[in-house]
Amino acid sequence: MCKTLRVRWTIIPTTAPQPWIACGGCGGLRAFQSSDKIRLNANGRKLDAWLIYKCLACQRTWNRPILERQNVRTIDPAILDALQSNDPDWIRAETFNLEALRRKSQRVDEFADFEVTKEIQQDVPEWTRLEIELTIPFPISIRLDRLLASELKLSRSRLQALHESGMLRTDPGHADLIRRRIRNAVLIGIDLAGEADREQSWKPLATGDPA
Repeated sequence: MCKTLRVRWTIIPTTAPQPWIACGGCGGLRAFQSSDKIRLNANGRKLDAWLIYKCLACQRTWNRPILERQNVRTIDPAILDALQSNDPDWIRAETFNLEALRRKSQRVDEFADFEVTKEIQQDVPEWTRLEIELTIPFPISIRLDRLLASELKLSRSRLQALHESGMLRTDPGHADLIRRRIRNAVLIGIDLAGEADREQSWKPLATGDPA
């Protein structure tokens, strides 16, 4: 009989990465923040697209290239529609495009603040094992042990002890995964057969349901 409580945690970072650009208004390197606005320029069948950023100090703008002189016919229709409509979901995803940001800036600041949505995938009576599936739609700078410590109200030394004893396992099963930044689709399994308070203490924290 399956005795696993399965939950899915969706981790949403609340602050997008901030590139550092030489600001013409300030006269030096400054952090810039996305304005969540797209600028387009069409020249015949060619299209340029930029995501507009603003200096946090003086509000001077910087246009981060998304498309440069690209033939409209070669652009994915869904992307073209998102650009033309200033689709907020598409733009938010693009603000977390670290590879593109690093190509165009001298430094990129990442942030570890986040929100967690918790959903029960399987609930069974007298469960003894907790399984957590992580969904990470955007890159975020937080280690797995810090996430678990924060959400399950455990010390990192306790987490490390659970991991070393084999009571806490991850899939993929890299030995140091617990100390790496979180990734999408990682599974965490915790054997709680010996924890008498798992229903009263562990379950509300894992599921986000105090009831």
